[in-house]
Amino acid sequence: MTTPPRVTIKDVAARAGVSKGAVSLAFNQKPGLSGTTRDRIFRAARELGWEPNLAARSLAGRRVDVVGLAVCRPARLLGLEPFYMEFVSGVESVLTEQSCALLLRLVRSVDEEVGIQEAWWRGRQVSGSILVDFRADDPRAAAAERLGVPVVAVGHPSLTGGLTSVWTDDATAVTEAVRYLAALGHRRVARVGGAAGLGHTAIRTAAFDEAARVLGLAGARQVATDFSGEAGARATRSLLSAAPSDRPTAIVYDNDIMAVAGLSVASEMGLGVPADVSLLAWDDSQLCRLTHPTLSAMSHDVHGFGADVARTLFGVITGEGPGSHPVPTPVLTPRGSTAPPRP
Repeated sequence: MTTPPRVTIKDVAARAGVSKGAVSLAFNQKPGLSGTTRDRIFRAARELGWEPNLAARSLAGRRVDVVGLAVCRPARLLGLEPFYMEFVSGVESVLTEQSCALLLRLVRSVDEEVGIQEAWWRGRQVSGSILVDFRADDPRAAAAERLGVPVVAVGHPSLTGGLTSVWTDDATAVTEAVRYLAALGHRRVARVGGAAGLGHTAIRTAAFDEAARVLGLAGARQVATDFSGEAGARATRSLLSAAPSDRPTAIVYDNDIMAVAGLSVASEMGLGVPADVSLLAWDDSQLCRLTHPTLSAMSHDVHGFGADVARTLFGVITGEGPGSHPVPTPVLTPRGSTAPPRP
């Protein structure tokens, strides 16, 4: 059996020949409609079997009760990675202001998330959702449009299929990182990247290759990982085990936990940072300022990013938001882990 499509306020408005705002006024007993128009709206709703839900109440300026967020990451890794802790804290800072709760679910695949999102929406458990970690040809964009669920996609518009999106300009940030290391004199630059299937990883990979080509960095290399400290350590160990003439003199990491692991590996192998190898992290959590030496990083206000995403979702639900937009591009913050290579 197939589940019948969910009737929305838009369907009721179309049947009654009015706007969605008029339907909201009618069901919230607000002035501004004639008795005849109210009766027509109520009749259309009865015929379609529709009654106001959380999202409809939000159209009248009332609160959104629950926002959904599903993350396809292992629970152990999610608990260790500073990015998601800061991102969720930013989301929560806005939800708390609105007396709204976050429904967080860890999933094993994108297909599982599609099912979860559908169950949340059809069961009226959420008023909207935040979608993260987009991939090429991601099925969640089509599923969200089919269901009519209000969502904000955290990802570049090239990945999100026309959904309202909030994103960082990763390509520009990667290019700045490579140019900075090249300006210091590094010619053998490596990147320890995240999961290859993620859209933002692919964007960073392409930007790194292009920057290395333009700058003539023939010794540039990239390694894909899963964002964990263990994988970052293995990748660093492999890179630094090369012959001195082939070994990278600078490494860029896709998150700070891998950069911290890389710093430990360099010490383990008897290499000085930045004397023998410069290290550059991403996101710039507190971890980067607690190491010795402190880690240079592409600084990004992840808490503010999460807050911006949550505010944008409220705008999607009420129809009064800013629409798709980028957040400030990560900027270079040089610290003790980067310096010119040895002569």
